[in-house]
Amino acid sequence: MKIDEFFSVLRSGEWLRGTGSYSDIVISSRMRLARNIKGFPFSAKISQPQKKEIISKVDSSLNQAKFSKPLFLFLMDDLNDLDRQFLMERHLVSLEHTQDPQGKAIFISKDETISILVNEEDHLRIQVIKSGFDLPLVWDVVNNIDEKMSSALDYCFSPDIGYLTSCPTNVGTGLRASVMVHLPGLIMTKRINRILELIAKLSFTARGLFGEGTQALGNFFQISNQVTLGSSELEIIENLTSIIKQLRSQEEEARADLLLKHKLNLENKIWRSFGILQNARIIDSAETLQHLSLLRLGVDLGIIKGISYDMLNALFIITQPAHLQKLHGKVLSVQMRDALRASILREKLVIT
Repeated sequence: MKIDEFFSVLRSGEWLRGTGSYSDIVISSRMRLARNIKGFPFSAKISQPQKKEIISKVDSSLNQAKFSKPLFLFLMDDLNDLDRQFLMERHLVSLEHTQDPQGKAIFISKDETISILVNEEDHLRIQVIKSGFDLPLVWDVVNNIDEKMSSALDYCFSPDIGYLTSCPTNVGTGLRASVMVHLPGLIMTKRINRILELIAKLSFTARGLFGEGTQALGNFFQISNQVTLGSSELEIIENLTSIIKQLRSQEEEARADLLLKHKLNLENKIWRSFGILQNARIIDSAETLQHLSLLRLGVDLGIIKGISYDMLNALFIITQPAHLQKLHGKVLSVQMRDALRASILREKLVIT
């Protein structure tokens, strides 16, 4: 199956629906498990024939598991650069998985909540992502997938320290739990740096919109645990839940302060951003994300009405470079992308 046959570019995944708990501030909840299969070298030393054998074993294990949601296989070296970037923009693969694609694969559910990366940094990265704030539900799903796959795959595991992984920070549970949050209030009130420092002291980290190695564009951050050794899965989830609840409280307080003390300036910024998005003829990705962030804040605060979270969240993704080129059906120059992006924004951002 080809990428273009599987995806509708204008359709966002379930995790971008703008629904679920805390959906005004929390975009999505995600869990990722790192696993390696006994009898094979770790990724740094593995051969191409061994990579192919692992893909075959994973495919067989998924067929045996008979999940309620079928998973579709894509070989990364069958995809072109644009396809791979497209998958990254949809948060289905990591940046690392798009590079040096030979011998790599991904299994994806149709609603894009489940993606299993094969031969990335570890043999397996099992990911589940849902809209809103619901870490326990996401854990139940990813844990169920892991248990069913483990009945057919013999994982590298030590009774003393847990699952063995390529990177020492993933040894133990192999669990990386993360929540994507929208924090414009904390940034505008200049409180964000102090809060991120406190999060780091608790062994959690903040990454950008597209994960590790990316910037926090559009006031979005992915908050996740830094280490997996020494804590159980439930402890990691409980600690992250506590941090997100505190973050939400801090963000709500910052937004209330802006409304109370700087309402006119805040409204001016939001409506100016809306005006630019509605009228620009050329606009780049970074500026688009920044203005969409303020527009989303305006919707959250009731300053702007008649625009849905579903549509707004989708615009954060479909205005990215690969999506624009998929919509147009060919590779575009930077200026052509900027013009197409502006055209889409003018078309979509109409108050109903």
